[in-house]
Amino acid sequence: MARKPKVPRWLEAARRRQAPVPEGERAGWLARALGRAGVLPRVEAERAIREGRVEVDGRVERDPFAPVHARSEVRLEGRPCALGARTRVLMFHKPAGVVVHGSDPEGVGTVFERLRDVLPPELRGYEWYAVGRLDRDTTGLLLFTNEERLVAHATSPETHLSKRYVARVEGLPVEAALQRLREGLVLDDGPTRPAEARLRAPGCVELVLTEGRHHQVKRMLAAVGHPVRELHREAVGQVSLDVPMGGWRELSEAEVAEGLGFAPGSASSSDTVTKR
Repeated sequence: MARKPKVPRWLEAARRRQAPVPEGERAGWLARALGRAGVLPRVEAERAIREGRVEVDGRVERDPFAPVHARSEVRLEGRPCALGARTRVLMFHKPAGVVVHGSDPEGVGTVFERLRDVLPPELRGYEWYAVGRLDRDTTGLLLFTNEERLVAHATSPETHLSKRYVARVEGLPVEAALQRLREGLVLDDGPTRPAEARLRAPGCVELVLTEGRHHQVKRMLAAVGHPVRELHREAVGQVSLDVPMGGWRELSEAEVAEGLGFAPGSASSSDTVTKR
């Protein structure tokens, strides 16, 4: 008799999220809700749930995908946990060498590890999602958030959120090459949108894109005859990098709303953690 195929975790979660919740309240699954609220990162939350340390509405819940809503009474080891959470966004200055992945087979490290190393205790319980990616050797602005909707907003091709890069390239780009970038190129995965391009210094190109394909900056500059030697991201939307290498700070609600074009919710920005 053939074995019944195992239901993927993402599909199981999606099915559970169809459970009814009070009108106007956001549904979710338990482990993710704990991570979004800053109680425990998702992996630790899943372990705590399976070990029977989490209660939902008066009973022990051992299923990380159990549906919950903002008014669910959740306790961790007897302590009440509020699931309501405001959108938080962190700016991080990514150094070269680390990857934007959950693990690094080369052992150099990940941006998630670097970020958690410098965060204060009150922010380490969140599940932080990277807003887009940067290559291992690319430095600069990387945003993190506890809100998956913001990730979808910032990375959607429909949003047209700008990203500003500075690239040191081989050769000396002339105006004709910059004009090709401004008009858009045809790459192996289709035509690009027109970009803003200007020469900052000999061999140094500033490029502003409103899309984010794999290795797009490097491929565009290579296509006009100037392969990238070093790449740095300065800004996303109207949010510009202003912390030192390896440093971070939290964006204000106004920066998220106006700089990224995302309405973060009704929470006050007065409890914003600033930094370093």
